[in-house]
Amino acid sequence: MKVLDILRVKGNTLYTVQPDEPLAKATQIMAEKDIGSLVVMEHGDLVGMLTFREVIVCLVKNGGEIGSTLVRTAMDDHPLTCTPETEIDEVRRMMLDRHARYMPVMNQKMLMGVISFYDVAKAVVDSQNFENKMLKAYIRDWPAEHEDEGESKLP
Repeated sequence: MKVLDILRVKGNTLYTVQPDEPLAKATQIMAEKDIGSLVVMEHGDLVGMLTFREVIVCLVKNGGEIGSTLVRTAMDDHPLTCTPETEIDEVRRMMLDRHARYMPVMNQKMLMGVISFYDVAKAVVDSQNFENKMLKAYIRDWPAEHEDEGESKLP
């Protein structure tokens, strides 16, 4: 399974912010849209990622207030990225290694979407459930002659 399979199911709604926007505005967008991350874009290029983790770190540093902090100050300016062709197992490994909950999906320099650790986990569970159903159906429909052959080979 590849990242493009997740994006196909998830849809292509993207939320972005510019680095020189107030962090307060970015957190308001995150709260209103009920999202955990914003991709930070400048002049059409990915320059960072803002997640609730960066917001919390900023709040702690500033004594519980955001004040006039800009997104640029709080964002992760070296976010993990993947491509639509990246295998899900590789994405899982990358996210676990960096404790990343969100990952922008890039096709060359074009932002294609963002996948979350939840999206990856859901895709893996759905795939395993489908495989389990197929295996159970296969076992239930096992032809009788194969059962006889199998039984005669047992000691």
